[in-house]
Amino acid sequence: MSNDRVGIIGIGQSNFRSRRDDASYPDLVREAVVPAMMDAGLDFDAIDAVVYSLSPDAMVGIGNAERLGVDAVGGRNKRFLRINTGGATGISSVTAAYYHIASGVCDVVLTAGADKVGECGDSQTVLNKIWDPTYERALPLGTINMLAMSAVRYMKRYGMTEEDMAYVAVKNRRQASLNPRAHLRKTVTIDDVMDSRCISWPIKLMDCCPQSSGGAAMVLASEKFIRDNKLDAVWITGVACRAETYWMGDRMGTNPTAEHADAYALGRSFEQSYKMAGITDPSKQVHVAELYAPFSNTEYHAIDAARLVDKFGDSIKRLRDGEFELGGRIPVNPSGGTLCTNAIAVTAMARVAETALQVWGRAGAHQVPGARVGIASGNGGDHQIFGTMVIEA
Repeated sequence: MSNDRVGIIGIGQSNFRSRRDDASYPDLVREAVVPAMMDAGLDFDAIDAVVYSLSPDAMVGIGNAERLGVDAVGGRNKRFLRINTGGATGISSVTAAYYHIASGVCDVVLTAGADKVGECGDSQTVLNKIWDPTYERALPLGTINMLAMSAVRYMKRYGMTEEDMAYVAVKNRRQASLNPRAHLRKTVTIDDVMDSRCISWPIKLMDCCPQSSGGAAMVLASEKFIRDNKLDAVWITGVACRAETYWMGDRMGTNPTAEHADAYALGRSFEQSYKMAGITDPSKQVHVAELYAPFSNTEYHAIDAARLVDKFGDSIKRLRDGEFELGGRIPVNPSGGTLCTNAIAVTAMARVAETALQVWGRAGAHQVPGARVGIASGNGGDHQIFGTMVIEA
């Protein structure tokens, strides 16, 4: 493995919206790739490999859909890898790009993708197929009621209320209103969230992420390439992935190391990322966090798992006290997060991109002043696949 660090030298994101009937998948990818390449100051001849971030074919409606994107990302005659790990796809793609470089195989790697979640038909019908075919699929489960079960467990263990969940939605909508790329930018009140219709108790409509269309792209490079070419960069100093038990029943209080309320594997992933980055006390050393939380309740256990609080459940009071909003101790999801923008194939890549922009000092109106150390996470499958990163200036 190379001794070089791996840096992020270019970032591009489209504006995320409900529908983009005017743009195909390659069009959306290109909308992100062009600004990312311009940001890096490179042309496609400098790219050694491409990691393509894309949902499964069943969600796209096209077999081998990555082939559509080869030309859009300048990938012809280059190493080309498609990644899919559900909602974690974006961060898994950045991780794959990272290891292309850290291994010494490549100097510069582009990772990019796009999604049209609201345009693929009934996504929940597709997502229903991810469950254990004998014990779970017949319920039928979806991503919403699966995480409603997690909310119920968190309520039982730590006393979270529906109003506590609403606080997360209000915070993230307020922060998204400052982010011109976010999908949901209208601010809401606690009453608005509480009065929205119930989807799967205790999750209400405004506790849910949207179905978004859009693209994202990032350019990564080796430290030697960055130094030799006098490029600006922020650095990936910690990276890890972990997986949870496949059968969700194993997380319903029967296994103390895999409690469905607590995102155990996410915590293990952060533990490894922190160790790699040399972070020993994240509650004091981390300045900003972009945590993958598609439903308001999941932001609490993501904060817990990232060890931004002293013990699990402390996140409830601390969030109410304003510690995790812009201007607070450690702003969480200052971009609005997954709760406000969710183009599934690149949602977790956006968490990495937004963290990088923060420590780069380039996040605009939702910038966290003085942020130099940030963390990002992604969740996939039936809350089963997790990726985490530490990014530093």
